[in-house]
Amino acid sequence: MQLFLIINSFLNENKNSYKQILKATTLFGGVQVYNILLSVIKTKIVAVLIGANGLGVLGLFNSSIRLIVDVTKVGLDTSAVKELSELNSNAESCEISDFISVLNKVIWITGVLGAFLVVCFSKPLSVWTFGSDKYTIHFTWLAIAIIFNQLTKGKIAIFQGNHQLKKLAKANLMGSSLALLISLPIYFYFRMDGIVPAIIGSFVITYLVFLRYSNTKKTKTIKHSLSEIYQKSKAMFSLGLTMSFTSIVGALTLWLIQIYIRNQGGVEAVGFYSAGLVIINSYVGMVFSAMSTDYFPRLSAINRDKVAVNEVVNKQANIAVLIITPIILLFLTFDFLIIRILYTKEFLVILGLVTFGVLGTLFKAVSFSIGYVIIAKGDSRIFIKTSLFFNAILFLICALSYHYGGLKGLGIGLLLHYFIHFTVLKILTHYLYGLTLNRAFYKVFVLCVFLCFIGFLGTLVGQKYIRFLVMVLIVSISVIFTLREFNKQIDLKEIMHKFLKQNKEK
Repeated sequence: MQLFLIINSFLNENKNSYKQILKATTLFGGVQVYNILLSVIKTKIVAVLIGANGLGVLGLFNSSIRLIVDVTKVGLDTSAVKELSELNSNAESCEISDFISVLNKVIWITGVLGAFLVVCFSKPLSVWTFGSDKYTIHFTWLAIAIIFNQLTKGKIAIFQGNHQLKKLAKANLMGSSLALLISLPIYFYFRMDGIVPAIIGSFVITYLVFLRYSNTKKTKTIKHSLSEIYQKSKAMFSLGLTMSFTSIVGALTLWLIQIYIRNQGGVEAVGFYSAGLVIINSYVGMVFSAMSTDYFPRLSAINRDKVAVNEVVNKQANIAVLIITPIILLFLTFDFLIIRILYTKEFLVILGLVTFGVLGTLFKAVSFSIGYVIIAKGDSRIFIKTSLFFNAILFLICALSYHYGGLKGLGIGLLLHYFIHFTVLKILTHYLYGLTLNRAFYKVFVLCVFLCFIGFLGTLVGQKYIRFLVMVLIVSISVIFTLREFNKQIDLKEIMHKFLKQNKEK
């Protein structure tokens, strides 16, 4: 963690966009590494205590919570980041304070609305999700989690929109740590019966941590009538409704995929699928979480400058593929061991799912960088259409791939979806906004694709010792290549010298 902070400190002295991207990535990369360590501990213990069936129930509850939150938050967490970023670029501090005050009130209203809907529809939710009304009371209690999840998202949006990245990083670290301390004893003593209390406890403690960090400075309380709140939040709702619609479609797609898998293979199969997604999206995909924290606000602030947008997107995509490639290859090298450490022996059936899904994240790294342009420009019509198209394709691919190929087929389906997503977005954004990925990026990207392809072929070597040596060689090449490319933009030797010098002084 110290090295991450030193890199961040060094990059803070340099203001060009490449270094700014790396600065945010190292800051939140450190946070993500810490969160992953906590998640590994939690996942391992929870997998042992409640098994694949319990993880299936947990996955279904989490996807249901996400769906309900996305229905009721009306995209405010994303639209607020865009509005705040633009206000910070050219507005007075009083306008920003007024906006935050309105946002806090609206978030409370939508959070209570979400909780109310869960209570009212707890029985149908149980029937739709699990096929019976057995979990009606569980969904009723989850109304508490809905409120606190919504409130936390509001705080995160404020930190991002105000570019308070260090404060956000600290809140993330503390929130993750305390959530782990709260949830593990609950799982230990109550096993399956502790799933809902653990979810609620984690959301409550996380919100309290974010509330504490958001109150480090005393701010003047601004009173607003309901009509004033409505008038001042119309701009947020305009973009937010679009974001909400697409978020709902995404959450609904995930929910329907899990229900389809449950109908085809049972709750245990959902547990395996959820476990695979955790590796693909949380562990390997940590790069996206680290980058999006800073990337979207910066892109929103310059969304009207075509040249600047092209420059930032190319550099973001370049960094994303350079970082993700060694991570993909490391996973391919230690895939069996990683799954065994994270879960239990019974979860080795997800090996094919995560192998192909992880390979797909290389294409996701680029489409991730491109896709944010549509949001930053506030092009709601295009965003809705693309969201509907991609989610419909995702459900169709996952349903067919699981039906014909089981969990391994799902992994191949995810790889195919990521490739389609990348190809369509690249063509669409070039046609609509003139966005072009430059030759320098393609040189890096093609080599990274080649390395990942060779790495995949390396996993097919039958003799385990030869396989290991081949994979270590490929990983080493990818790390050297990544460091060489980074060294062209920043002085890595100076960073390491600074790191070693600080250690000697201690």
